[in-house]
Order: sequence, then C-alpha cells, then structure tokens
Amino acid sequence: MASTKITIHTTSNDAILKFEADRFLTNHNSFEFNNIDEAKDSPLAQQLFYLPFVKKVYIASNFVAIERYNIVEWEDVQEEVAKQIEDYLSNDGIVVTEEASKPKAAVTVYAESTPNPNALKFVCNKVLVPSLYEFSSIEEAKPSPFATELFQFPFIKNIFIDKNYVSITKYDVVEWDEITLQLREFIKSYVEQGKTILNDDAPQKLEKTEEAIERKFEALDDTSKNIVNILEEYVKPAVASDGGNIEFKSYDEKSKKVSVLLQGACSGCPSSTFTLKNGIENMLKEMLGDSAITVDAING
Repeated sequence: MASTKITIHTTSNDAILKFEADRFLTNHNSFEFNNIDEAKDSPLAQQLFYLPFVKKVYIASNFVAIERYNIVEWEDVQEEVAKQIEDYLSNDGIVVTEEASKPKAAVTVYAESTPNPNALKFVCNKVLVPSLYEFSSIEEAKPSPFATELFQFPFIKNIFIDKNYVSITKYDVVEWDEITLQLREFIKSYVEQGKTILNDDAPQKLEKTEEAIERKFEALDDTSKNIVNILEEYVKPAVASDGGNIEFKSYDEKSKKVSVLLQGACSGCPSSTFTLKNGIENMLKEMLGDSAITVDAING
C-alpha cells in the first residue's frame, strides 16, 4: 500500500487530538476503546495504548482521535504520535479486525420523499460517509463501489451520498412504487454485509479531506467566505433534510453575481431551483447589506 499521510487537528476538548488520514481506515463503522483489553480487536489501538499518556482511542472513517491523561501536553508528543500512526498504516498495519468490523446492530433503511418528484431519500441508521459525494454516471462513481453497484440499475440517473443517507434521482421510465422496495433492500443488504462504500483514497482523490476543504476555503476572498458561512449555517441544514445540498461555486465582485451548485434532490427540480435561488438571493442581500447581489443556481 502507498504511504499514508496523517494531519493533526485540534478539537474543542484540549485533551483530545484528532489524527486524520488521507484514506479511509474503517468501513463506515466507528470504534471506541477505553483500555488495552477493550482494544483486543484493534491492533492499531492496542499499539497506541502502550503510550503511557493515552487514556482513550476512538477510530472512525478516516481518523483516529486520542484522549490523553494530563501527564503530558499534546504539543510535546503530537508529532511523535502522528509519525507512529503514519508508519503503522504505511506498513499495512491492521486497523481493526474483521471480528470488530461486524455490524453490532441491525441495519435499518427507510425511504423519504423530497420536493423533487424524481428523487427519493434513503435514510440509514449507520454513518455511510464522512462528507458528501455526488455521482452522475457510472464513470464518475469509480471511487465508490457502492455507487457503482447502484448504477447497475438502469433507471438511476444520479446518486448523492451524505452522512447517513443516499438520495437517488431516477429517470422517468419507471415510477417510484415499482422500485422503492428493491432499492431499499439493496442498500440495507449492502450496508449489513459491511461492503465498501468509498475506496480508501476517495477523500484524497476527490479533495474531500478536511485539509483540502480548509485550504479551498482559505483561498477565498472575504465576501466569498461570508457567503460560504451563511450557506453552511442557514441553507445547508434545510436542504439536507430534503436530500440535497447547495455548494458555493463563485462570487464575482464586479457583477455581484453568486453562483451556487444544486446537488442531490435539489438538482433538476424546477420548484427547488426557483425557490432556493430567490430564498438565497434575499438572504444574502439582507445579511451582506448589498441589494445588488444576484444568485445563479446551477443544476449539478
């Protein structure tokens, strides 16, 4: 396996530090270990518990979070810990055993309607991905074995995966009542079997790591940053509940035009496009104090 890169991130708790990998470490499962005995199914966690200051180890998706005892400060040991995790993963070290990865609870999947009549939201009681991914073709879906298999259904037009749900947009050739049960059972079975949702290198290839997202944000001008923050706080939670997403694309200082991308269930829905465009436009005008702002909503 290629070498793994670890980046260090602070958390709201001074005692806990997050070590993020540039690939996935677990298959949409998370694990918490309070001591070396509990960590018997995680060789990586067991190795970390040999460090005398490690109090708790938490492993999920693409990161390892460690809580320390107060006998040391993180600034004195964090580089050494990051290097140890990096070396372990780069040498094909086992993160968790198959036994630990087996689902501990039954998987449930239910379907929710969305404002888009051609899109349905399938909600799972398991975390599927750490951040959102959208695929419009089987070619685009290469980083996701899950999406690739879904595209084997000929009636699927678009797949949008976020946290614990997948929004599926269909072609007009079939009605939802003909395919909903089939899709729900497929998703439930896939997750229950612990099959791969995303390839290990998907976050890195698609620039979805926290580091890449932060770097992209820091490169924006101040107005664009304000727009992104407004979308994150006031718009995204509402559209996520409808199985979609709004992604900031650009802001032109001269024309005052903001371009956003509609994803998931929001994409291709005439009512969503009109409602969101006007709603976002009015919100930005008010919150940024600029009546000249216009919004261009692009379907993903």
